[in-house]
Amino acid sequence: MSTQPSAGGETTVLGACPHDCPDTCSMLVKVKDGKVTGVQGNPGHPFTQGRLCAKTNHYQERVYHPERVLYPMRRTGPKGAGRFERIGWDEALQTISARWRATIARSGPQAILPYSYLGTQGLVNGLTVGDPFFNKLGATVSERTFCDSGACTGYIMTVGPTPGMDPESFQHSRLIILWACNMLSTNAHMWPFVEKAQRNGAKLIVIDPVRTRGAQQADQHIRIKPGTDAALALAMMHVIVNEGLTDDDYIQKYTTGFDELKAHVQQYTPAFAAEMTGVDAEVIRGLARAYAATQPAAIRIGVGIERSAGGGQLVRAVTSLPALVGAWRKPGGGILQLPLWAFPINWDGLHRADFIAEGTPVVNQWHLGRALTHDLPLQAPVESLFVYNSNPLVVAPDQARLIEGLSREDLFTVVSEHFVTDTARYADILLPATTQVEQADLMFSWGHFYLTLNQPSVQPIGEAVSNSELFRRLARAMGFDDPFFYRDDEQLMRDAMLWDHPAMQGITMEGLRATGYARLNLPAPEHYAPHAEGGFPTPSGKVELKASMAAGGNFVLPVFRQGYNGFQDGGPVDALPTFRPRRETGATDAALAARFPLSMMSPKGHAFLNSNYGNMRRQLAHQGEQYVLINPADAAARGIAPDAVVTVQNGRGAFKAVARVSDEAMAGVVVAPLGYWIDRSIAGATPAALNPTAFADLGRAPTFSDNLVEVTPG
Repeated sequence: MSTQPSAGGETTVLGACPHDCPDTCSMLVKVKDGKVTGVQGNPGHPFTQGRLCAKTNHYQERVYHPERVLYPMRRTGPKGAGRFERIGWDEALQTISARWRATIARSGPQAILPYSYLGTQGLVNGLTVGDPFFNKLGATVSERTFCDSGACTGYIMTVGPTPGMDPESFQHSRLIILWACNMLSTNAHMWPFVEKAQRNGAKLIVIDPVRTRGAQQADQHIRIKPGTDAALALAMMHVIVNEGLTDDDYIQKYTTGFDELKAHVQQYTPAFAAEMTGVDAEVIRGLARAYAATQPAAIRIGVGIERSAGGGQLVRAVTSLPALVGAWRKPGGGILQLPLWAFPINWDGLHRADFIAEGTPVVNQWHLGRALTHDLPLQAPVESLFVYNSNPLVVAPDQARLIEGLSREDLFTVVSEHFVTDTARYADILLPATTQVEQADLMFSWGHFYLTLNQPSVQPIGEAVSNSELFRRLARAMGFDDPFFYRDDEQLMRDAMLWDHPAMQGITMEGLRATGYARLNLPAPEHYAPHAEGGFPTPSGKVELKASMAAGGNFVLPVFRQGYNGFQDGGPVDALPTFRPRRETGATDAALAARFPLSMMSPKGHAFLNSNYGNMRRQLAHQGEQYVLINPADAAARGIAPDAVVTVQNGRGAFKAVARVSDEAMAGVVVAPLGYWIDRSIAGATPAALNPTAFADLGRAPTFSDNLVEVTPG
């Protein structure tokens, strides 16, 4: 444990925020007498800059929360009642292993289903920590396409797995477009670089249906109907190519498919886009002209951009724009999606997809409710569910069916958690997990270029164990004899990275212990223009305006699917970026739109991280009671008064919330933030009860913003 002495007998431990957030903050943990007394952002970290956020500013309150799960527990009441009694680790492991052995003997290992995501983001305890165990066990594969799978697919089809822009280089931009990116709530540590650009004269444009915190600081806010952004991007191309605003030299040298794209976008006129998006045609023309003329221009896209029927092709369209105008030529120009592509992570070694037997079934996490209620054609019905790093009852769709499935008496459910979450209330065995200050981890980032080491600050409280230790114990309980499953955390960290990669030059574990973080071996932000002369990691080495990867059909990237390279998923994919209307609109389903005329979005809450902190007093006070944001015109038409309780419903479910009447929401759109817990809701349901399970066009991404509802008083 690396510590630094502080005044008053305190020590400071170099740590890192654990959350599924692009900022991955370097965190200073204050410790006195073996107890964490406070946390703060590391002032020496160029991205964190000494600040944390509303979620983690008082992380010690999470660590020492009186409701924290500290011991293995066994259910004593009905499923969902949340009543448990304490047991020992030996009994818990014996119960789990005995039930699993019986299940395997009766129905095969495929009757066991793991479910996890990024409750913690580290390479030791995060996304992949349980994959080798369950793959070796022979369990059904849990496919994770929660976040960015469609966007990543569209992005990689266009420019390849490039990290794109350095977030810090935005300070050198002359024009910045935040496209479906609520930066001040979900990427707050990037905001100072945007502000610096503004102070230097850059124009900030926000494209979003909602007047977000960032939109309120922008020079121009372009309101757009949810899920119609591809029409806007394609209309921008129409203007750029027809008005001669292209960088022809860059296009000729560093792109493929321009002639086909030029012909293709003729159908996407500003007038057509205006009808689809609700954005005035002259505004579209002005946006295209400003974007082409003001270089270097930067685009930052948010996670929510993919959440409609055509979300993948939308990202293809937006990702094509920088090449048309030569935005990549200088630092501060291009597009930023996920800088994680810069990190040389040993994903194959983390997933161990080679352990998966041929023919092992796959369940996408969107369809957990269907899997638990026997509504999927599986080789073996799910008899046991193991949940860690996730709270599916709040973050996954199909909430009513999930509750039905979790209530099955014949389903053996194990949950590893910090608290008795909505999902944990249905556990047969509940296991105590450590928080970040009690465990070691190595943190990559999907929002900057720094590798960060989290060092444990205090000993685990009670009998909590890290995820890595949990799976060592489970491997022992199931009789695994491969030494791979018994590596300690130090070895896990060393095995997680490709240390001989050029990006890791000069970075060592010893150096990370001393400083807490290290920038990847990449040029400084003021010199970082990775594609000034092409060099895109695509099959052609160029921006593929017409994607060669489309010839293989739809697929899910290995990072989301544990190594299933090129997995085919249905029919052909458009090689040129194409506008696909939402599934749920008046044009596509007039009867549905007549019953449910409002579009609902369910973005992340400002004070929650998915469902994390949904039980914390401070964050709840900041976030307020579950609410739905509704435009004054829509509220008046329905007789809805400010702060009144309303019902939000569609054919999938219903929930109650407090109405916040504000023009922050555009007419026809309501906003219901994600993260509130069911057991703290007004009527036992949250926005997840209404979200669809349908996939987007690429990567089996979610379609949360392709969602019609009605809002009524009461």
